[in-house]
Amino acid sequence: MTSNIANDRKILEARASGLVLPQGFVFGAATSAYQIEGAPSADGKGESIWDRFCKVPGVITDATSGDIACDHYHRWGEDIAVLKAIGLGAYRFSFAWARLIPEGTGTVNQKGIAFYDRLIDDLLAAGIEPYATLYHWDLPQALQDRGGWYNRQTAQHFADYAAVAARAFGDRVKKWTTLNEPWTFCWSGHASGEDAPGLHDGTKGGVTASHHALLAHGLAVPIIRSQVPDAAVGIVFDLNVTEPATDDPRDVAAARRFDGAQNRWFLDAVFKGSYPQDMLDLYGDLLPPIHAEDNAIIAAPVDYLGVNIYRRSVMAEGTELAPLNFQRIQPEGTYSQVNYEIWPRCIYDILHYVHENYAPKEIFISENGVATAPETVSADGHVWDDLRATYYVDHLEQVAKAASEGVPVKGYFAWTLTDNFEWAYGYTTPFGITHVDFETQVRTIKYSGEIYGRIAAQSHSERARSAGLGR
Repeated sequence: MTSNIANDRKILEARASGLVLPQGFVFGAATSAYQIEGAPSADGKGESIWDRFCKVPGVITDATSGDIACDHYHRWGEDIAVLKAIGLGAYRFSFAWARLIPEGTGTVNQKGIAFYDRLIDDLLAAGIEPYATLYHWDLPQALQDRGGWYNRQTAQHFADYAAVAARAFGDRVKKWTTLNEPWTFCWSGHASGEDAPGLHDGTKGGVTASHHALLAHGLAVPIIRSQVPDAAVGIVFDLNVTEPATDDPRDVAAARRFDGAQNRWFLDAVFKGSYPQDMLDLYGDLLPPIHAEDNAIIAAPVDYLGVNIYRRSVMAEGTELAPLNFQRIQPEGTYSQVNYEIWPRCIYDILHYVHENYAPKEIFISENGVATAPETVSADGHVWDDLRATYYVDHLEQVAKAASEGVPVKGYFAWTLTDNFEWAYGYTTPFGITHVDFETQVRTIKYSGEIYGRIAAQSHSERARSAGLGR
């Protein structure tokens, strides 16, 4: 290691040690079922849309799948040990709908229930609170065969699934998320075809899937509460503060349209009880039927909002996804392996945007992280992912700043706990704070995981001192 690298790391470690978040702030890591579990047909699990999509030639960068991934289905204990070693107090994971209800509706798979029972019990035994997500993109293929998110009935099937999960796990799981990133799974899966189920139906597809997904959320919220009276129930949106590329009115209008599609469409529906009128006017006859009662169902009160944030969006007038008609501009700067601009202020800006315009009771940063090229374990036993380690310090400094200004941000979940199957990128763009050797399945905590653990430990010890519990 050169002296410059060593000095840079000392400076970063000092910054990490000086970071203190508010009393009770939650430090965790996030994963999703399809990306880590493997075991696609074990113990009665049904097929999901990602199981099917990954078999289509050319859709996954490295022609891989999540068939094995991190083998979490058999190695969950190792991953809990990693969480504990880093010093994290919370774990955000998702249930695989088709593992619990193989056909999406009907018969419940008791072996699937038993797997998550073991995971949850072992998390709690390790002192780690489970934060459960019901849907992280892996719709049962049997429901896709009946129309998937284009079929309004899927919303009711989701509510029935929520009831099964809440009954099974609600005695131990108290933090519930309905959907993860409906903007992405609805638009990338149905408008552009980049993700499962791989449909290329443009704006009509994205809007139709979005409405039915939000309806599913709204139907599930009271059902979860009926099964788990002390539950905290929320939803996770992937949000970007949107900026116009120039002062040209056409770019300003394009940025406003994109903000309406990715941000306001979802936030207004949940927190204001109606879709934004400018977007209803813009979409026009591309909209699905919206029933009189839908707005009230979607706006079922939530206890928190999860925000997944990776970048800002700089927009100009363009031709993408008519009538949104935008193009993304890439400002000069540093970019991740998935070509996301690394712009730490984005997390501060989105926290204020949400707080000032929608005022959720609590906000969690439910995902934040950075993709790099695949890494290796050095001869000294470390994985020196300096860029990622710096990323976490930079972004958590912005979280701390927003919190100090009154934004009710209550926790942060690093994306992601382990290197995994990163959707259409396959295994080419790891985000993990833990390296996984996919040949041996050996886990090695990276430098970023060490830095993140230092921030969590420092915040806990500082709070203890402030409370008079330390020396």
